[in-house]
Amino acid sequence: MKRKHYDFIIIGTGMGGGTLAYALRDSGASILLLERGDFLPQEPQNWQVDAVFKENRYKPAENWVDASDGSAFKPGVHYFVGGNTKVYGAALPRLRLEDFGALEHEGGTAPAWPIDYRDLEPYYNRAEALFFVHGRAGSDPGEPPRTVSYPYPEVPHEPYIAALIEKLRRQGLHPYCLPMAVDLREDGRCIRCKTCDGFPCKLHAKGDAETCCLRPALAHEEIELWTNALARRILTDEGGERAVAVEVERGGERQTVSADRVIVSCGAVNSAILLLRSRNSRHPQGLANSSGLLGRHYMMHNNTALTAVAPLQTNPTVFQKTMAVNDYYFGDDDFPWPMGNIQALGKLQAGMLSAAKPYLPKRLLTAMAQRSMDWWVMSEDLPDLENRVFLGADGAVQVQWKPNNRVAHQQLIDRAIRMMRRAGYAFVFSETLGIETNSHQCGTARFGTDPAESVLDPFCRSHDIENLFVVDSSFFPSSTAMNPALTICAQALRVADHLLGLAPLESDLSA
Repeated sequence: MKRKHYDFIIIGTGMGGGTLAYALRDSGASILLLERGDFLPQEPQNWQVDAVFKENRYKPAENWVDASDGSAFKPGVHYFVGGNTKVYGAALPRLRLEDFGALEHEGGTAPAWPIDYRDLEPYYNRAEALFFVHGRAGSDPGEPPRTVSYPYPEVPHEPYIAALIEKLRRQGLHPYCLPMAVDLREDGRCIRCKTCDGFPCKLHAKGDAETCCLRPALAHEEIELWTNALARRILTDEGGERAVAVEVERGGERQTVSADRVIVSCGAVNSAILLLRSRNSRHPQGLANSSGLLGRHYMMHNNTALTAVAPLQTNPTVFQKTMAVNDYYFGDDDFPWPMGNIQALGKLQAGMLSAAKPYLPKRLLTAMAQRSMDWWVMSEDLPDLENRVFLGADGAVQVQWKPNNRVAHQQLIDRAIRMMRRAGYAFVFSETLGIETNSHQCGTARFGTDPAESVLDPFCRSHDIENLFVVDSSFFPSSTAMNPALTICAQALRVADHLLGLAPLESDLSA
């Protein structure tokens, strides 16, 4: 029998909401999970390039609006149980030690976080174990200190990648083993296929929030999941001091369900939109928005896809996403400001290129894909008050985003191109991506200690409403230049301990 009242309502089942459900599963608390989508089906199309990249089979049938010119675009979001982790690349690195402090960039300053690396380090350990992360400590010379090694050994490099690593090392670079959440444990499900990065996994062999968190959580009778349930508004008491219920649209009808605590984990854009849409007479600017910062400081990384082609050599690699280069993360002798991270992509296939470049001959694209080495070049997107998300007059999601820190990003692109040409690749193509490439969205409800300068406290609780939390990448004060998923998971585990009244774990790192 379904309840009418719960101890917790968690809105969203991605890395933040899924991890919280898992971490609270043994507490005895009644928990309702609300997911606007359904379970992603295991089907042949999971691994079909045209279905995923040309037909956009797993993207929602919705558009967001670029506020700069009013044009519509299809966002890089996925509404399923497990959220965006169902199709992410499964790279789970830690942020750098320095990322938690104020960091000067050529384009401005990345602000300090209200917590430091030591606050998250023991939760990073837990997160890596939960998502069966494979890596090798010490392979990245810029990695932060750690008290335990990776729970599983690194994903082995295929011969072509191993040979390229040696070429890069001869240039004085330090390519390292990219931490990956794929199930290569003993008797694990991963077959190291070429349809991992950007694809759903038909075998549930990717470390995603559904597989690692939600399925174990839902084995507990106190935890309930509603799929195809869109949270329309969060309701407060008459004084506006507490969240008391969530208005849910499900099966064409609206209903209200109440809880002692409400946790929003819809992703940085949709979490802000939900809170803005929940405005009332006590909170006319939206819930948790007395600072006026809700929806502002939207960030999503400066991203460039880089394809290096060696015309006389084919690349037979199947599972390519096993290495990255961080030598330029904090700058070099010629450019002393942070530049970012260069990491291998999943192996490019001809259908991916033809979906992006339909005007080029398929034969040419196939030949390129057979001979390419593919990279994701990623630099920090600095917080800007005017970069924000908000509701249009018609209720549509509006995104106002002007890229910044582009000088540093171009410096990183130049180094990636030089790196590959020195390695013997005659042709290197790059494409810097725009507003629609928002899989690393963050920053719309930054956390901090000053209610005038932040939306959330250091445990992701709203400064304004005592029982309202936001646990996803919204809380990031800066975007850094690393994949955000592991940090979301670690903070969710930390918040769960707080909700359970447990003292935060302390790191064993020496001062």
